[in-house]
Amino acid sequence: MSDLLNIGKSGLFASKKSLETTGHNLANANTEGYSRQRVSQTNNPPVVKMGMSHGTGVRITGVNRLHDPFIEKKLNSTISDTKYYQSRFTQLDQVQDIFNELTNDGLNQILNRFYNSFRELANQPENETIRSVVRDNASLVVKDFKRIREALDTAARGIDNKLSISVDEVNSKLNLIAKLNKKIASIEGIAGETGDLRDQRDLAVRDISDYFKVNVYVDGKGAYNVDAVGVGTLVSGANVQELKAGTVTLDESENKMAGSVELYFKNRPTQSITNRLKSGDMASLIRTRNNDIRKLQEDIDSIAYEFVNTVNAIHKRGFAQRKIAVDQNGNPTLVDRLGPTTGINFFKISSGKFEAAKNFELSDEVKSDLRNIATGVTPNSPGDNRVALAISKLQHEKVAGDATLTLEELYLQTIGTVGLEANKAKMDHEQAEGILAQTKGVKERMSGVSIDEETANMVRYQHAYEASAKVMKTADEMFATVLGIMPR
Repeated sequence: MSDLLNIGKSGLFASKKSLETTGHNLANANTEGYSRQRVSQTNNPPVVKMGMSHGTGVRITGVNRLHDPFIEKKLNSTISDTKYYQSRFTQLDQVQDIFNELTNDGLNQILNRFYNSFRELANQPENETIRSVVRDNASLVVKDFKRIREALDTAARGIDNKLSISVDEVNSKLNLIAKLNKKIASIEGIAGETGDLRDQRDLAVRDISDYFKVNVYVDGKGAYNVDAVGVGTLVSGANVQELKAGTVTLDESENKMAGSVELYFKNRPTQSITNRLKSGDMASLIRTRNNDIRKLQEDIDSIAYEFVNTVNAIHKRGFAQRKIAVDQNGNPTLVDRLGPTTGINFFKISSGKFEAAKNFELSDEVKSDLRNIATGVTPNSPGDNRVALAISKLQHEKVAGDATLTLEELYLQTIGTVGLEANKAKMDHEQAEGILAQTKGVKERMSGVSIDEETANMVRYQHAYEASAKVMKTADEMFATVLGIMPR
């Protein structure tokens, strides 16, 4: 009968632990990253008495969380891909807004007004009001080139700031994982339960997957490792290799901007890992900054450079619109008391294509005197309009892209490429979101808490608890009966 009491007692304890675990599951039904837990139990080894095998009850072998490493790995990878395309679409959509071709007067419309004003000037070369309009429209061209170039620079600087913030957040998660590794190893060393801590660690890894693709594994020494795919180990057991964001010079930068942010290991600050990250938000930001925005900066600089040079090349052939003295041979004076009479640049000359849009300015001569806007190639000929007419025709001249495109075509091609890339990123993001939702659904079915199921389990374990208690009560009554028939 003592065996019967022990059997009842073992069943009582097993049911009590199952009830506690079920209650814990219900309490965490809405906890992010929580995996439901189950009590694992097995029968106690039987004993043989008088040639017969007798059962000895039940024992708990552990409390296990329902977790599939393969699904977790798939989820982390899908999170990285989704975040990559989401971030890429967001950044490119913001870059599209810089050009304002649909909602406001963009550079294309401003350039058209510039050329049209020269057409009007060709019709009335002596009209000072139209000359003022030409200069005003030219100033708007200068202003918009600068606006676009500075906005692209600002977008790149914004990405630099986001990268620096992301590095701090990643390092925080890496240190959390290392602390959890240490705590898990310590608790498991004394056969404790670590399901909740492992869930916290998985959630931290999932958070890092937002930033870049990771791989996790347990090495031969039992240490839990977190690798950044394409980069290297970030966490090994309780050891952490933190990241660092540092600014570099113009020559060292990946996007040809002084002070741009590059990524390193904290203990190896000379080895850049900027372009080695795969997928995730940070890889997307880096690609947008180094490829897309950089290409736009180069294209805008190239358009500005070609625009300045082609306009200046024609404008320099003309003469200022004022009385110009000639020598005895009829040759005009090249310089008089008001300055040069010909060879006047309409725009300041840029030293090269690099940052040409940022250095874009009207020439000092045109700024200071409207008469320095040349309209004809013959001095002292008020009706000569050949220079103004030639500049107006530049709108349709193929002067860009190895003389295969007009400046307008190159500009539209440039902004069209951004739109295509943004739409592609949007479609990729929508597809990745669908895969992510599917993967989350699989994980939820595997590890999520079903309130209906847990409630049913609660009733089942409660009945098992009551039954085990009745076994002990029956054993107690049997003891009392035996004791009651003993002689006094």
